[in-house]
Amino acid sequence: MGAAVADFGLLLDTVSRVQTFVSVFIVVYSLLIFVYILTSWFRLPYALNKFQRFLYDVCEPYLRLFRRLLPSLGPLDLSPILAIVGLYFIRWLVNGVILDSLH
Repeated sequence: MGAAVADFGLLLDTVSRVQTFVSVFIVVYSLLIFVYILTSWFRLPYALNKFQRFLYDVCEPYLRLFRRLLPSLGPLDLSPILAIVGLYFIRWLVNGVILDSLH
């Protein structure tokens, strides 16, 4: 009986860690998208060019998925908003699947 309780406790700890990882990943990636948007509005000094290139390499492939879905609205780009909503939907979905698998 004690081994079963220990195994269940280990499972709950693993679930908690996965949920924490997914939540932190989504918050950090959302912040990177936000910083990418802000830095795209301004011309940065040459010293920060590598940082801006890093943000482009990390955020642009994900944002491009949503730019294909949305029609062009001229200078207004709504893809980051939809991308961040998509991230939080994925978080909700992952947490729901994890919790449903325990029942």
